[in-house]
Amino acid sequence: MALTHWNLNDGTLEGLRCLDVPALSVQYHPEAAPGPHDSGHLFGEFRELMSRA
Repeated sequence: MALTHWNLNDGTLEGLRCLDVPALSVQYHPEAAPGPHDSGHLFGEFRELMSRA
């Protein structure tokens, strides 16, 4: 596992990526506010993982 995202308010872990299988996870809604493109990289990374699966 690679730890990828932390909550800036309380330091809790909010994202990880598997290093041995094509999987990633975040513990928040990446499609939600504050901006429409702030989490676009997550969806791009997901598409890339799926294209190689």
